[in-house]
This record gives sequence, C-alpha cells and structure tokens, in this order.
Amino acid sequence: MNLQRRLSIALLLILSLGIAANASELQTPKLLPWSQQIAMRESWLPKRYDMLAQMMRSRGIGMFIVVNEEFHNDPITQFIAPPRPYVGNRDIFIFIDAGKEGFKKVAIVRYGDENLRPFFEIAEESKSTEAVLSELYAKYKPKKIAINIGGSRGMTRSVTHDTYLFLAKAMGPEATASFVPAADLLEEYLDTRIPEEMPPYKEAVLLTENLAHRALSNEVIVPGKTTVGDVRRWLYDQLWANGVGTWFQPDLRVQRKGMPNQTSHGFLKVANEDVVIKPGDLVHVDFGITYMGLNTDWQKMAYVLRNGEQQPPAGLENALHNTNILQDTLMQKVSRPGRPAGEVYTVTMEEMKQRGIEAMIYSHPLGNQGHGLGAGIDFRAAQKKDDKAEAKLLRKGSYIAIELNTQTPVAEWDGQKVYMMEEDPAYLTDAGWKFFRPQQTTLYVIHSK
Repeated sequence: MNLQRRLSIALLLILSLGIAANASELQTPKLLPWSQQIAMRESWLPKRYDMLAQMMRSRGIGMFIVVNEEFHNDPITQFIAPPRPYVGNRDIFIFIDAGKEGFKKVAIVRYGDENLRPFFEIAEESKSTEAVLSELYAKYKPKKIAINIGGSRGMTRSVTHDTYLFLAKAMGPEATASFVPAADLLEEYLDTRIPEEMPPYKEAVLLTENLAHRALSNEVIVPGKTTVGDVRRWLYDQLWANGVGTWFQPDLRVQRKGMPNQTSHGFLKVANEDVVIKPGDLVHVDFGITYMGLNTDWQKMAYVLRNGEQQPPAGLENALHNTNILQDTLMQKVSRPGRPAGEVYTVTMEEMKQRGIEAMIYSHPLGNQGHGLGAGIDFRAAQKKDDKAEAKLLRKGSYIAIELNTQTPVAEWDGQKVYMMEEDPAYLTDAGWKFFRPQQTTLYVIHSK
C-alpha cells in the first residue's frame, strides 16, 4: 500500500473514531479531587487483600510485614494500606495466613486513625511494638516471613538496616531465620490489575495524551524561539494545574537534517534545555503522570513544517510507519498471556529482520510504579542473557509501556537515519496487547508562523 493511500485511511479512521486530529480538540478529563481518590482507592483494598491472601498461601508465606518509616515511606505502603499520610516513627503492617482463622491484618501504628480500623486490627497502645511482634510470631509460628529485603529493585529491598535489626531483635532468632525476600510476592501483587482500576487509568492516559500533544503544538512552540526547556517547564506547570504528579522528568529529543545524532547508553540523547526548536526539526517527547497510585508513560513525535511545506516529508511518515509495524507485530501478532517475555522479543525481532526494519524494543511493565514489576520485553535482558527475566510469563490484564523505536534512512534528509520512538500504555488480553488510546500513525504537525 502506497504512502498516500495509508495517509488517507488514517485520516478516515480519525474522523470515524472521533479522534482529535489537533491538540486543541483533545478532551481534558475531569479528575477526582483527592478525598474522592482516597475513597476510591480504599474501596479497592478488600479485593486486593483477597488476592494477597491467595498469593501468600500459594508460596507458603505465613506472614508478610511492611514497615513504613516517618519521612522514609516504604513504596509498598500505599498499595497495602489506605493511601493516607503515615507519620509514625515506625508504622508496621502485618498480614498473616492464620489457617482456619482466616487472613489476619494487624497494624502497629503511632496514630490509630479511624480510617485504618475497617482494614486492620489496631494493636493496643499499651503494648510496645516489640511485644506485639513477639506475640504474633509466638501465636502463629509462620514458616516463612516475607519482608522487603534481597530484591533487585527499590520496592523489593526497601527495609533499612536499622529496621531489619529491630524486627530481628523483637521477633527473636527463630523468627529471623524464617525471613525471606518478598520480591516474588510483590511482583505478582503489583503486576496484577483489578477491573476497578481501569476507568481512572484510562482518564490518566487521556490526560497524558492531551498534555503531550499540546506540548508538541503551536500552543506551546513558536519555531525559532521556543526552547526545549520552555516545553519542559510548560509540562511541569500543567502537572501542577491538573493536580497530578509525575515519576520522571519530561524529556525532549530533537533530530535535524544534517545534524549528527548523539546517543547515550544506546538511545538517542536527550536534548539540552537551551536547544531552540526550528523549522524542519523532528521533535520527540517522553512524558508520564502519576494519578490514583498508577503511572503512565508516553512518547510521541512531531515535525515542524518549513516555510512552504503543507505536510511532513513522506520519508519521515514512512519511518513512523515502520515503527507502527513494529508495534503491531509485538502487540497483536506474538504477545499472549502465559508466553515468555524473551520469546516475544525474539520472535518480534526476527520478523523485523525479515522485513529489513532496524528496531529496538525496551518495553516495561506499568502500574503502581512507572518502571513496574513484571515481565518486560527488553533487548537488555536478551543481551545479558538474563534467563530469569526472559522466562517471565506475560500476565493477562497487566499494564505495559510498549516502548520501542525504529531507525530508517530518509531520502529527503539525504539518507540520514531517523529514530522514530513511540511509547504507549497497553493492557494484555487473550488476543494480545491493546492500547488505551489509539497509536500515533501520523506525525503531529507544528506550523512555522
């Protein structure tokens, strides 16, 4: 199919689906105020506790302990307890598989707020933390006590040295010998999404799309005047205006005909803030938000029209089409629940080789963390021959950032290779990954005034 035909079909799809062709037409979702966010997230906890109980039992874990320290919050706390501020010196949340007694949840906290009581038994204030821990161990004698130690990621190794010593002393040598890393338990728990999370997540993705598209438009960019730093600061201000956070700094990359592409760690290097965006530039944004304890990740491409141009050069649109082929192959042709991540990577890359497309894949789980736990489809695991990472199975319903790029010689740029980098949140179904928002099939356009 020729390029003009593909562009016509893309335009018809945009019109038929009601997808905004211009940044100004994008809907801005109305997000919940904080009090309602807390209430909604608390309503998810009973279902998540049922999941946690089953996951603990399947691993033979009798007790799971999360310790939250004042001014040093454990990254797991807001996902296993009401997502409210905790300011006790050392608040402890304990989950116990008590056999016939059921699933027990005990909180040892400095401030036993009434909002905790629907979810936890609150330890008596008259008893010391050490006494409560000792009594719980003596009563239930769990064979495995999972704590956040020994993992390879920040959220799985969050227990401090002093807290470890405190737990060991309070619970005794026998209990300490039962301590095991919680990493595998946490990975399954944090990578398992529930249906109730999807509606607010869709709103978060829509807002991400809205802000990223507006950032790469004439609303923000005046070619020849606006700098990369100006766009970055605009995005920061929009985060504030919309009452959301972010988990990483917004980045932009600029490619220009005749300008060598600088790389860092194998990727196209982020542009310095003093770079002025000019006519003829290909501009890329990497941006994500944090909302309702969930994170998005988003990358899109825009072209700045030169004077007299009505549309981007056909070679650039064709380069984007190569990235669309890579997306479609990875998402719908080879990804299925239960399939090893390494196998998905290998099969996808083999097809790209057959098609003559130079590709890179570095997709990662999304959810409670931006770089989440779960099965990632990533060239680095293949290069390192990381058998454990490559053997991880895709989990139905999980969220992922489909992050990748292709490099294509562009005739209008005298054969210069151009990176087309895309990243979209998606969720896994029996038929493969599905985007939360439609993929980018044509470049965003910035006009030169």
